[in-house]
Amino acid sequence: MASNQLNDITIQPGFTSEAMVRDIVLQFPKAADYFKAKRIDFCCGGAKPLAEAAAEKGLDPEAMVQDLNKLQDEHPVLEEDTAWNEASSEELVNYIVNKHHRYLREELPLISQNVTKVFRVHGEDSPHLGEMHRLFNLLREELLQHTAKEEESEFPKMLAYTQNPSEEGLAELRGLLHNLEEEHDGAGEILRELRRVTNDYTPPAHACTTYRLTYARLEELEGMTFEHVHLENNILFLRYQ
Repeated sequence: MASNQLNDITIQPGFTSEAMVRDIVLQFPKAADYFKAKRIDFCCGGAKPLAEAAAEKGLDPEAMVQDLNKLQDEHPVLEEDTAWNEASSEELVNYIVNKHHRYLREELPLISQNVTKVFRVHGEDSPHLGEMHRLFNLLREELLQHTAKEEESEFPKMLAYTQNPSEEGLAELRGLLHNLEEEHDGAGEILRELRRVTNDYTPPAHACTTYRLTYARLEELEGMTFEHVHLENNILFLRYQ
């Protein structure tokens, strides 16, 4: 199973442009913040070399390698930073449910109120807010359906397989995980569109406090979703592939 491969990941003295983006984040979690700032997708699109990811954004891969190595020197990896690589699937599932699923259930209704208010008040003068409103509501429904399905079906099947492995169970899980990853890709595409229509969440100069808060909360939602998908795609799901 892939969990052994993940557990074998060790912290290297330096990164190279051939390193996979997702492996860099697994080895050095603070790299996630660096990749976010560079608009590099380390969750759904993390299964590619750094050089390829950099080229897609028109960035210099060697300069990025230097930045990452300097960042690692300045922020040594702590044992707890890589704990999820070694944690049991049950521990990781509980963490995802209690942190990320809970965050979505608590925050999405509040973000929805902000998005709707800003659209109603400013939408006539700022047509892009209509698209923001549409995209957010699409994302909200997809995320809530996705998390409910994970808790009711997919996660229990993963944990049951861990306790009682079988070829039939593994074949079923692989099909389910393929669908979950496709849903992750869909959410990632909506998030990219939200970032585009909001000009990288940059509010106009005349924006009121609610307007600015809405953009800030949407950007926080993006960051939390990236972390959520990273834990699933790059750690949990690989254990069953």
